[in-house]
Amino acid sequence: MNRHEPQARQSTPIDAIAEGWVDTELDLYPEFRVYLGREGREGEYADYSPAGTEAAIAETRRALARVEASTPVDAVDVVTKMDLTRDLALTIDKHEAGFDQRDLNVIASPAQELRDIFDLMPTDTVDDWSHVATRMHNLPAAMAGYIESLRAGIAAGNAPAIRQVTEVMAQAKKQAASTGFFFELAQNAKPGEGELPESVARDLESGARASADAYSTLVEFLGDELAAHAPEKDAVGRELYALASRGFLGATVDLDETYEWGIEELARMVAEQESIAREIKPGASVEEAIEFLDGDQSRKLHGTDALQRWMQETSDRAVEELSRTQFDIPDVVKRLECMIAPTQEGGIYYTNPTDDFSRPGQMWWSVPEGVTEFDTWRELTTVYHEGVPGHHLQIGQAVYNKALLNTWRRNAGTSGHAEGWALYAERLMEQLGYLDDPADRLGMLDGQRMRAARVVLDIGVHLEKKLPDGSGVWTGEYAFDFMGRNVNMSPEFVRFEVNRYLGWPGQAPSYKVGQRIWEQLRDEYARREGAAFDIRAFHKKALDIGGVGLDTLKAALLAD
Repeated sequence: MNRHEPQARQSTPIDAIAEGWVDTELDLYPEFRVYLGREGREGEYADYSPAGTEAAIAETRRALARVEASTPVDAVDVVTKMDLTRDLALTIDKHEAGFDQRDLNVIASPAQELRDIFDLMPTDTVDDWSHVATRMHNLPAAMAGYIESLRAGIAAGNAPAIRQVTEVMAQAKKQAASTGFFFELAQNAKPGEGELPESVARDLESGARASADAYSTLVEFLGDELAAHAPEKDAVGRELYALASRGFLGATVDLDETYEWGIEELARMVAEQESIAREIKPGASVEEAIEFLDGDQSRKLHGTDALQRWMQETSDRAVEELSRTQFDIPDVVKRLECMIAPTQEGGIYYTNPTDDFSRPGQMWWSVPEGVTEFDTWRELTTVYHEGVPGHHLQIGQAVYNKALLNTWRRNAGTSGHAEGWALYAERLMEQLGYLDDPADRLGMLDGQRMRAARVVLDIGVHLEKKLPDGSGVWTGEYAFDFMGRNVNMSPEFVRFEVNRYLGWPGQAPSYKVGQRIWEQLRDEYARREGAAFDIRAFHKKALDIGGVGLDTLKAALLAD
């Protein structure tokens, strides 16, 4: 049974400020229109140059002044003001610390985002393909602005580490190749019905060439200019790391205490894995249990087509069953598409539905080149993490709550809130019996152990902490060995993952730290409610707040 539509709430002046900020973001970042499914300015890019960044920061300061001067009229307003203030102020703080000038990493920087937006663009009609061609032709100007910002970082002595420069160069070379993404997209272009007019096909072809040339320009800049100024050290230092952590968590945590907790949590995960390994094969170590499972052909998938089908079937089954027994999921949220990403860079990620659900939520798997076999026992918990009750339920429910939440509240959020909930959801699925097979539980713990290891690694490297055994100080090189010993992944995945942590400080720990905060909030809420505590009601109340920072979530849940 579907839950009823939320009762409409009258818009307030603070809602108007938040909606106005969304409109400003849509003007500043036309790509945001694709994410929200908004029409207009199709094919345009934001201004990634220093001048564009300064214009965006000026608008951010104006919006912050407006929201700080506002007066809430209800509890929803209180949360909106609190979290919008946090978000805008942090944006300004990061700008002043020079984040824009060093924005280069292997997964989530303009070097990837300029291309990634094409994955979400509609391609059903001839007009859609014309917009794709327009964006291809506009990519060189966006790339030039981005390079100008990185060049400003060189002048300010604020460059990313050489490891990120080298890795992104390799990625950019693939986009620049005649066999790369842009040429393949143009060559395979076809609307849902009929054929493309020759003029559109030519425009796509020339656009693909322009985009590929822009990535060639990026390769030249990285190799000829930025590399000479990029530091060898991967560590960003405590000041930058604390800002990054605040951004990903939406909370301020004691980094030194969190590092020590991460060491303890990792030890707990190892002990739990060892216990389950003995269930799988009496007397077996974790490595021996994994070897045993790796030899079980009934748990293997061969090829990405089989992986995609299994992901979709598993997701559909979870949605159908949980909507009957655990959650009241609106019909529009029940649809989740499982996709194989067109890139081969590694990583699994979720993309939001559009505001009207015309594009559903999507789970993407970017399978590294050469990886052709997949083990279901390793990946089952990932489907729950990305889908239901993980990201898709959390984000889909926020998007659905139009009657209660303004557009900004429905589309805002932090990694700690989202990823923390997704790890919380994995443990919830274990408690609900979906991981009763010891092999599937071992797979879940493999992921939980990885996330605990990332807390230790990420804080350790970037703050140059002492190693857990006290034998020395963390370095980027040691991180690869440490991660390899704590995860059961292919070398390709380990390489990508560690490079990601080294270039995207604060993001990887936000998963496990976010889970910790979610669990602490649940336990504190249960303590306050006493015998009246209802975990399903807690989940609904928490998710109906939307994707706020974790400090905001805590204040909202424990306000009474």
